[in-house]
Amino acid sequence: MGLLTQIVTFPLAPVRGVTWVVERVLEAAENEYYDPAPVERELAELERALLAGEIDEDTFDRREDELLDRLDEIRAHARGTDT
Repeated sequence: MGLLTQIVTFPLAPVRGVTWVVERVLEAAENEYYDPAPVERELAELERALLAGEIDEDTFDRREDELLDRLDEIRAHARGTDT
């Protein structure tokens, strides 16, 4: 970027700064949303609850299906495809 361009676009610097911050926040939110670790932990906790008799088989099956669908979504995102 040349000196003249920097001088002319200087008034837009705050806008570029805000845009950069918003992009970083969005990136962090997406990374957290598409992190499989919490879903895997929840699956392990769900199985523990079933084995401990804290939940019934129907509740386990329903919640397990939801979590496995979520894992499929995360893996599809990691591959770069949408489901």
